[in-house]
Amino acid sequence: MNAPLKVGLTGGIGSGKSAATALFAELGVPVIDADIIAREVVQPGESALQRIADHFGSEVLLSDGGLDRARLREIIFNDNSEKAWLEALLHPLIRERIVERISQTGPAYLILVSPLLIESGQDRLVDQVIVVDVDEQTQMERTLARDGVDREQVEQILAAQMSRQARSARADYLIDNRGDLAALREQVERIHHALLKQACGE
Repeated sequence: MNAPLKVGLTGGIGSGKSAATALFAELGVPVIDADIIAREVVQPGESALQRIADHFGSEVLLSDGGLDRARLREIIFNDNSEKAWLEALLHPLIRERIVERISQTGPAYLILVSPLLIESGQDRLVDQVIVVDVDEQTQMERTLARDGVDREQVEQILAAQMSRQARSARADYLIDNRGDLAALREQVERIHHALLKQACGE
């Protein structure tokens, strides 16, 4: 059996990656979610969690022994060297699990959804890249409504992420998600059919 076509899906915060991914899943496309894997590798009992606690101290642990993500995010947001240390620990572990999941999947094509697909080098694991794109104002409004965080925090996240232009330049397929769900569905279905053709060698 031929290996499946591997497709990465990414986009900035509030761009609608989850909505697009859900529509691909509805069409029967297997999805590997890098965010879920990122949470798995720091579960209690995983070696990475112990190394994080040793490095940052017990303040990054919750009372139940789990990772206090909000506290850790706060620390690394204000310290690039600590952010680099954490990424050097986690990115190879996440990559390893992604490769493992890909090897277990055998349809025509699969989707790897990852907010850091390009920045983390995970794009080297895929054959095609889909970028979900919206303007920064829409990103801001959606994230404020969804996450209940303050504007300054969203501005920091946007500033820390790859620029829209750089991300879009890497796209084999660009989804403009400024419209409604019907407009998003139409674009997803069009890309789905194109990828099926590609996967079948047409």
